[in-house]
Amino acid sequence: MTLPQEIDLNGVRVYQGALDRYAQVSLLEDVRAILRAAPLVRHVTPSGKPMSVRMSAAGDFGWVTDRSGYRYQRHHPSGTPWPPIPASLLILWNKYSKSDRAPECCLVNWYAPDAKMGLHQDNDEADLAQPVLSISLGDDARFRVGGTERSDPTRSIWLSSGDIAVLGGAGRLAYHGVDKLRAGSSSLMPNGGRINLTLRVVT
Repeated sequence: MTLPQEIDLNGVRVYQGALDRYAQVSLLEDVRAILRAAPLVRHVTPSGKPMSVRMSAAGDFGWVTDRSGYRYQRHHPSGTPWPPIPASLLILWNKYSKSDRAPECCLVNWYAPDAKMGLHQDNDEADLAQPVLSISLGDDARFRVGGTERSDPTRSIWLSSGDIAVLGGAGRLAYHGVDKLRAGSSSLMPNGGRINLTLRVVT
């Protein structure tokens, strides 16, 4: 079995090739089950701007944004509880996160070919010593990571389907984002696009 290649990107650990094709296909089925219970939503920022990435979640909490602000909440915008985090994702968390706590949220981000995510910090969690684990499925995405100040220099890497990134330690509060997708670079999903799964401890 080929071991994933580990890369340090401004304190963020990237494991290239962590999931083989079989694991990616299996995980995609788990994601589809999540989305049947909690359909994707296009949130708006507090200023009213629609996000280009559509989102859902699993676990005790999901992250949402609207005119009221950014926050975690215990139910889908429809009012239904979030579905549980699949066992397949808990296994990956235990293997890669180096955390002694279980994740309370798995965000599901769907990127259409023209979607992107601006530089931001993941800092809405109560315990910032706990890592964020990110899993890529589908088309390649150019992942940009800076420092703890928005003005810090950034470095970029193309994340491919099956790659895992861990924001922990020095990289936990690094500004990061996705600049663009390489449309058609993966055959995992027939219609293309990218799914990004991020596991985190909320409380």
